[in-house]
Amino acid sequence: MSSHVAGSRVGGSAQAAALIQFKIDSFVVPTVLYGRHPGWGAPGGAAVPIEAFEGMLDGIEANGLFGMTDLVITGYFASPEQVRAAARAIDAVRAAPRDEAYARKPIIVVDPTIGDAGKGLYVPVEVAQAIQAELIPRADLLCPNAWELQRLSGSEARDPRHAVAAARLMPCPVLVSSVSRGGEIGVVYADKREAWLAAHQKHERSPNGAGDLITALFAASMLEGQTISYGLARAMGGLVETIASANAWASPELPIVGMAARIKQASPAVRMERLA
Repeated sequence: MSSHVAGSRVGGSAQAAALIQFKIDSFVVPTVLYGRHPGWGAPGGAAVPIEAFEGMLDGIEANGLFGMTDLVITGYFASPEQVRAAARAIDAVRAAPRDEAYARKPIIVVDPTIGDAGKGLYVPVEVAQAIQAELIPRADLLCPNAWELQRLSGSEARDPRHAVAAARLMPCPVLVSSVSRGGEIGVVYADKREAWLAAHQKHERSPNGAGDLITALFAASMLEGQTISYGLARAMGGLVETIASANAWASPELPIVGMAARIKQASPAVRMERLA
C-alpha cells in the first residue's frame, strides 16, 4: 500500500519490480497515481479517492488473498483515511485463515514516508499523526530514514550510535536509512538484542527511491528467514550496486529491472559493522 509513480522507480510499483526477483508476487494498492516523482516537479496525476482505495482492498479480500498474504509493506499515504483503511486491512490480513499461505504469519513492514532532511514534513500533519497512531503499533519492522526516526522518537538519529539509541525507543525493530558517518552513508538495523551498520562510500548522485528499494530487499530477506546480518548485507549490496549502475549508465532513475538477479547479491562495496 503505497504510491504508484508511472515514470519513476519509486514507491510500491518499484518495490513490486524488485520483489519479482525473490519469486514474490505483489498486489500493489496505490495511494496516489502520479506520472513522476515530485522531486522532478509537478508529478501529474492525483491521490486515489478513499472509496477506490478501500474498494481495491475489498476486492483483494473477497478473492481470499488476505489469507495468502505473507508480507505487507506500507509507504506513502495521501490522507489519514487511507492510513486508517490500511490499518484495518493489516488487521484483516492477520486474522485471515492461512491454510494456503507460505509463512506461518504475515510480516508487517511500515515505511513511515512522511519527510526527509532538508525538506521537512512533506505530507499533511494529519497523515503523519495517523501513521504514528495507526500503523507503527502494528509493525513488525519500521523502516524510516534518519530524519523520520528523529521525528518519531524525539531523539537524534543522524549517526550510527544515535540511530541505535533512537531505534530502541520504538516499539519494534527498526531499519533506518540515510545514516552518515564521515564519508560513508548506510543503514542501521536495531532491535533490543542486536544492532548492525551496513555502510558504503557516498556516491556523487543517488536517484530517488533508495529507501523504497532497501525496504523491499530487506523485507524479502525476512520472509526467507535469513539472519539479520546476511539479509542486511545482501539488501544493501543490491541497493549499492543499483545506485552505482545508475551513475555508470547516467540513468536518472534506479535501474531496478536492468539489475535483475544482481539485486539479490551482496557487494564488496558494503562494509558491515556490529554495533551492539
